[in-house]
Amino acid sequence: MPELPEVEVTRLSFADRIAGARVLGVRVGKPLRWALGCDPQVLVGRSVLGVRRRGKYLLLDLDEGVLLLHLGMSGSLSFQPIQPGPGPHDHFDLDTSRGVLRLNDPRRFGAAVYAASDSSPEAHKLLGRLGVEPLGEAFDVHAFHLGLRRRHAPIKQVLLAGDVVVGVGNIYASEALFIAGIRPTTRASRIGFGRAARLHAAVREVLARAVLKGGSTLRDFSNAHGESGYFQLEAMVYDREGEPCRVCGRPIRMIRQGQRATYFCPQCQR
Repeated sequence: MPELPEVEVTRLSFADRIAGARVLGVRVGKPLRWALGCDPQVLVGRSVLGVRRRGKYLLLDLDEGVLLLHLGMSGSLSFQPIQPGPGPHDHFDLDTSRGVLRLNDPRRFGAAVYAASDSSPEAHKLLGRLGVEPLGEAFDVHAFHLGLRRRHAPIKQVLLAGDVVVGVGNIYASEALFIAGIRPTTRASRIGFGRAARLHAAVREVLARAVLKGGSTLRDFSNAHGESGYFQLEAMVYDREGEPCRVCGRPIRMIRQGQRATYFCPQCQR
């Protein structure tokens, strides 16, 4: 599933190229997770002012309204001057004066949703409960620790929930917990300020490094240029069950938490 780094890498790969473009046409294919929310013709003639990210959502700011895009479980965006004819998994095309932005999503858990503004009910339903951005200045270590103290679930589950901090997906939660030396089953409320500060720094470090590496390509992720990511090649624990820890040499373990695979080192994470 594309996580925050993959979504940010996707944004960076086409934001400058589409900014200032005029929408010439919209093609909607098979139904996605949420409906577009307007007649596609409503978007024709509008201009793209820029592209932002909120959590795992991309927000295309238009001169009237905003288009929210989500990649779902297996989706990807491509932006090309000319796209070939749509395939069976190409479910949304935004044809602009600078190229065609296409959403490909084999499992159709992604979405393209139009909202009149960030504060409209359609946008609030999708964005209103998201936590603070981990790569932004608002990600304060004291507020982070306070948020953890209020949660009694295992720390890995709290990171994935997205209400304390948004966008720390499965891969990056395992990696950040390893760097911070915290076992993923530890109750969040039991983590003291010192360890919370290490985790706060680790989350920022891991996500920033993943963006620099182009994200993680475990199956089919690619950015809007069609390029794969390489973060997974230097993962410390993720998807390394049974392999020696890069620090202590003990075998990496894998457990299931909330039906998601969690990887950790039993020696380095106590």
